[in-house]
Amino acid sequence: MAREVKEVEIKSRADTLKQRPWPASPPPSREEVAKVYARRKAEEFGAWCEDNLWFHKRFDKPEALQGVRVLEVGQWRLGNMFAGSLLAELGAEVIKVEPPEGDPVRKYTPFGREEYMLKDPETGEPCGLEFIHEMRNKYSVTLNLETPEGRKLYKGLAARADIIFEEYPPGYMDELGIGYRQLSKINPRLIYCWIGVLGQWGPEKDRVSKFGQWMLDPFAQAACSFIHNTGYPDDFLPRGSGGDPTRSGVWLCDYVAGEQAAVNALAALYYRDEKSGRGQFIEVTGAEAMLDILDFDISWYGFNESIKARTGAWDPNLNQYAWNPCKDGYMMIGGQTDRLWYRIGMCIERDLPQFGRLIHEDPLLKEMAARNALQALTKTYTLTAMWLRETNRVEAEEKLMEYEIAAGPLLYIDETCEFPHFKYRPWIYSIEDEHYGTLLYATATTSFQQRTPARVKWLGRPLGKDNGEIFIKYLGVGQRMQEVLKEKGVI
Repeated sequence: MAREVKEVEIKSRADTLKQRPWPASPPPSREEVAKVYARRKAEEFGAWCEDNLWFHKRFDKPEALQGVRVLEVGQWRLGNMFAGSLLAELGAEVIKVEPPEGDPVRKYTPFGREEYMLKDPETGEPCGLEFIHEMRNKYSVTLNLETPEGRKLYKGLAARADIIFEEYPPGYMDELGIGYRQLSKINPRLIYCWIGVLGQWGPEKDRVSKFGQWMLDPFAQAACSFIHNTGYPDDFLPRGSGGDPTRSGVWLCDYVAGEQAAVNALAALYYRDEKSGRGQFIEVTGAEAMLDILDFDISWYGFNESIKARTGAWDPNLNQYAWNPCKDGYMMIGGQTDRLWYRIGMCIERDLPQFGRLIHEDPLLKEMAARNALQALTKTYTLTAMWLRETNRVEAEEKLMEYEIAAGPLLYIDETCEFPHFKYRPWIYSIEDEHYGTLLYATATTSFQQRTPARVKWLGRPLGKDNGEIFIKYLGVGQRMQEVLKEKGVI
């Protein structure tokens, strides 16, 4: 009885949730932005950029990957989905192959709250926002790959594909007889990209369990030292308040691996079409993809066995290159050159004379390399925080900009969505989706190409929505046969 009451309460809250209007205020007009170009003596170049890269002209231009067919297959993970999204935005026909019960990512929702999921008005099927966001421009078909009929249909699709992004545990598809070794005999031009944690071969390939293999992101972040590198050391914080490593709040390894998978696939596509005429097998792992972006950590260790310590938001290479707490949030201030650093000092000294005295009294702060020592960083950031604690972000930015300093406030997501620059270009936009209504989303980073910009045509897709179209188009499986396959649990 109590559970029934709880379910009714959740449904009633979901019914009362209202979508926030966007934008709350209109973006700047082109006339207003033209005045900015004029002040910066960039009228001609600014106008040329807008004429050639204007976001609202994207549907009038061709798509770079039109005619390229991609299969996206995997469960629980976002690497294959992000890789597929990148190519779908550029015009590739991307078909997501899900099991008949759907990819579990469909059920991801904050804190398990179903009222934060969206429902297709026709089927009533709830779907999580994460899945919807990464199903841009994709088709959804369902196949039970553990049945002979399902594998046969999958082979038929693979025979007509240019690229496959696969993200199942190591060797799973090969054991089913539908991995690269088997499919490349059917389709020698196939480019097959597997995405995983540590790889499908090598001494640690089976160290993570079958079920652990689904969880690419935390294992990859842990294995490549990214987690160790992120967070505050103990001596930066009050006693007992932590200093532990910190995992990225977003699934960073998944997204970095997905980006690398897309780049590798496009390189292989070029090589196939321009050089060899044959496809190839590609392996991308989250841990190795993250190793590629670890700054100088590996080179430093190789140089003198140093293990880079956690420094929180501070950059050990630069003094004044971090966010600092202020009255209503945080400010990012950059002083990576002598010119900028001294200008920061002059700005702060107006309100806080101690900062000027600090520079005069400490000779280490006069040289760029010397002022990156820990004691110099501590002095600088202590006084910067003292200055900012009674200043809000708008006031701080105005004062810093008077001295032409690289600075900006840390924005919350609502402020990001209303940031005039992001709305004008726009980097954030809304779409009227036929299944899920009005959706706010981050536009494709490749939208700003002169001749072949990316675009988002739809977001999300109900489970198996495109079975009829895809199976008839590529496999010749009609509606009657699809009903039979559905009864047998194949689709």
